[in-house]
Amino acid sequence: MTGAVLQAIRGSHVRLWLAAVLITVAVGTAGYLIMGWSIGDAAYMTGITLTTVGYKEVRELDGLGRAWTVLVAVAGVGIIFGSVGIVAEAVLSEAVNGRREAKRMIQTIGALTGHVILCGYGRVGSTVARELDHVGEPFVVVDINPASIDAARADGHLVVAGDATIDAVLREAGIERARGLVTTIDSDANNVYVTLSARSLNPNLFVVARANQEGSEAKLVQAGADRVVSPYTRAGRQIAELAIRPGVADFIDFALSHGEPTFTIEAVEVRPGGPLDGQSVGALRDRGIFSLAVARGDRDYEANPAAERVLRAGEHIIVSGSAATLRDLRERV
Repeated sequence: MTGAVLQAIRGSHVRLWLAAVLITVAVGTAGYLIMGWSIGDAAYMTGITLTTVGYKEVRELDGLGRAWTVLVAVAGVGIIFGSVGIVAEAVLSEAVNGRREAKRMIQTIGALTGHVILCGYGRVGSTVARELDHVGEPFVVVDINPASIDAARADGHLVVAGDATIDAVLREAGIERARGLVTTIDSDANNVYVTLSARSLNPNLFVVARANQEGSEAKLVQAGADRVVSPYTRAGRQIAELAIRPGVADFIDFALSHGEPTFTIEAVEVRPGGPLDGQSVGALRDRGIFSLAVARGDRDYEANPAAERVLRAGEHIIVSGSAATLRDLRERV
């Protein structure tokens, strides 16, 4: 409410209202001055009359003085009602805009398909959101913390306020139509519950879960997570790689960076009947697409495939090349 009132005060109609108040005070004071009052008495009399305080008159009033005081009092009542009206307008505007925004967000989420659901918008979750937003991946944030919800909305993301461990909340986020879910809640127990719920609601969902404590990875995998990431373990590995193989680490980081690199790395699915189905690795290389590995299953990689290797539907190919070439390939498949 405070924000809405402050926003209303900055409105042009309110500036006019403030100008009217100042003019009324000036005119009221001038009227008493014309009657021969001192400026102090005139200003004091105008103030207590406009605010309807009702103190005793500073001086005895004749007929003209009483008439002028009545006019000033009527103006004061108008000012009071104007103040109430502006506050009411701000509150009503906030309520109406809030309902309109909530309805728009529900409609937008309802129209999503093939999106990602991000559970938890803390330090890790907000970083994931920035990465998803950068690559243009549609996603919905689910969080129960009011501060996190406000932060996600301020960042312009679609938000569902609620407990991600509850099936109804996940359904509101479009779990049946989603292609992936990332849970970054700072509680391993909640991440396990979210994973179990998500897997039961959408068996085909690709689930990435955050593990906060040692030993939680196995529980999350048993719950149905496809990938489990420990921020602390991952950070430790990256630091070690920078210390041991800085060139390799820098190369991969640059290829996956947010800038405009001359090359990048992508994973592309070979769809049945798609443009890659039946293509050879050599044919892709002639187009400037270099195959680093072919993923035949979960963690089953065929590294450095031969030029005559033919791609089959259901496989994934890890490729590198110019950003423009891979962007075109990704759009075509």
